[in-house]
Amino acid sequence: MARLYRNSDHRRMPWKNGGGETVEVVVHPEGAGLADFGWRVSMATVASDGPFSVFPGIDRTLAVLSGDGMALSIEALGEQLLKPETTPLAFPADAPTTARLTGGPITDLNVMTRRGVFQHTLVHHVATGSEALPASPGERLLLALAPLGVSTAEGLVGLQPLDALVLDGGETAEVLPVGEQAAFYLVEISPA
Repeated sequence: MARLYRNSDHRRMPWKNGGGETVEVVVHPEGAGLADFGWRVSMATVASDGPFSVFPGIDRTLAVLSGDGMALSIEALGEQLLKPETTPLAFPADAPTTARLTGGPITDLNVMTRRGVFQHTLVHHVATGSEALPASPGERLLLALAPLGVSTAEGLVGLQPLDALVLDGGETAEVLPVGEQAAFYLVEISPA
C-alpha cells in the first residue's frame, strides 16, 4: 500500500552533532531515533563548512538538491565534489567526513541504512513521458523534485516538490509528468 508523506509534514529536528537542522522525510521503523533506525531518508540545509555527524554501523548516500555544491573530505576516500548534477555519492556514515561549501548554502538529500540489515540505492530520474517504477525486493521511496503524478493500484497520487511516496516492493506504479517532464529521486531499500 502506498504511503504519502507531504513536505509540510516532514519532521524538523537538530543534527546529531548540533551543527544544523535536518528534515526527516521517513524513518523505519516509524518513530525510531537516530541510534536505532533501520533506514532513514532526510534532507538538510548545510549553511557553513564543518564536520558531518558520525553514525556507527550506517551506510549513507548523499545528493545535492539545491545550491552550488560541496566538497566532502572523507577518511579513506579523499575529497569528493557533489553538485546537483553529479551522481549521488555512497560512503560509510561512520567515516570521519568534513564538508566545504563551494558557493554558498546547499540542501542535500541523505539516505542511510543500518549496515548488515538493509541496503539501498539512490538514483535521479527525469521522465519525459510515463515511466514505470521497477519492482524491488524491499520498499521504494519516490521524492518529487517537480509536480508529478504516480499511478498506483489504489489510484492516482499527486505529488508536489519534496513530497515523498513510499511503495512496497511488489506494488506496481507509474510516474506521470504534470508538465513536460517529471524530475524525482528514487530510493530502493531492501534487506541486506
